Amino acid sequence: MKIAYTILFSILGFTSAVHAQQAELCQGAYFTEEQGKEFLEKHIPTSRVEWEARAAQIRQQIRNGMDLQTLPEKPTSKPIIHSKKEMDGYTIENVAFESMPGIYVTGNLYKPLKKQKSYAAILAPHGHGENPHGRFREQTQKRCATLARMGAIVFVWDMVGQGDAKQCEHKMAKALKLQTINSIRSLDFLLSVPGVDPNRVACTGESGGGTQTFLLAALDNRVKVSVPVVMVSAYFFGGCVCESGLPIHKKGDYQTNNVEIAALTAPRPMIMISDGGDWTKNTPEVEYPFMQKIYSLYNKKDNLEAVHLANEKHDYGPSKRKAMYAFMAKHLKLDLKAVTKDGQIDEDPAKVLEQKDLAVFDASHPRPANAVMGDEAVLKLL
Repeated sequence: MKIAYTILFSILGFTSAVHAQQAELCQGAYFTEEQGKEFLEKHIPTSRVEWEARAAQIRQQIRNGMDLQTLPEKPTSKPIIHSKKEMDGYTIENVAFESMPGIYVTGNLYKPLKKQKSYAAILAPHGHGENPHGRFREQTQKRCATLARMGAIVFVWDMVGQGDAKQCEHKMAKALKLQTINSIRSLDFLLSVPGVDPNRVACTGESGGGTQTFLLAALDNRVKVSVPVVMVSAYFFGGCVCESGLPIHKKGDYQTNNVEIAALTAPRPMIMISDGGDWTKNTPEVEYPFMQKIYSLYNKKDNLEAVHLANEKHDYGPSKRKAMYAFMAKHLKLDLKAVTKDGQIDEDPAKVLEQKDLAVFDASHPRPANAVMGDEAVLKLL
């Protein structure tokens, strides 16, 4: 009987802990637009000291909420790199490496053909999207290839459960934690590429990739330039478990939102790219003015820019990429002229390949035998 009661209380304790955590999740449009605006107005810091104390609190809750106070041990296995393809001004290689023992990050490495003394490095997390999935989409391939033609080494990798990363489902309970670990290990990998200049490192992604961008910049100062696209919102907290499935925004009386998290990038260069067709529609009037106040605390307002495309919708389309290319060229010393024709950005040399050409695992390159498979096994590892 005593054992039965012990088990019962353990189950009840676990259940109440799960319910408490769920109550602290801020998902989707958690605030109304007005509440989001009011929240930022109430949290405008009056000094740099006040902001940096707040910033430390925000960073700590991100780590606590993910249960990521320390990173798991970094695997010592060598990256898998194969199928190098020479394109018009750049190359593409298919890549996999371990972020944790038995967990493989899968993606593509784009490099400029033109030899340089050193190279800027750009991480390119992708957003949610079908037909095909993220890194195989036209908008993703074009930005990676064009940035490589500008002189950068670029790495794009799969979201958890997508593309070649089919070791668990995308909506696994701790997808946010695993995706953040993968982002940090992707940065480790990119910095290990010969010739990369650690002082010229950027990250840019759209939608869920925008969330990955500002979370990585918040947690890792090795990211020197941040370009979160169509995601920084005062009232919308990310609609997927890979963005808001763990309590990184709220704990008891503590509350933050994605604008404050994105502001942790300051005073490093950042451009906010927004549109009129999603939750970034208020950026010129709400999110950008708040961000300007944060950058002003460092006397670095020149490091912050914003481009708002009121008639556009939620994507990483040509005009959004154009704004990003100019910002990257400015802050990473890239060659914008290399991708300019008759005064306009020319992405035509960036060929869109089929998924099979970019796949990491195939008949000739099978998934490693130590790969941990299934949600339950991956969760246990986490």
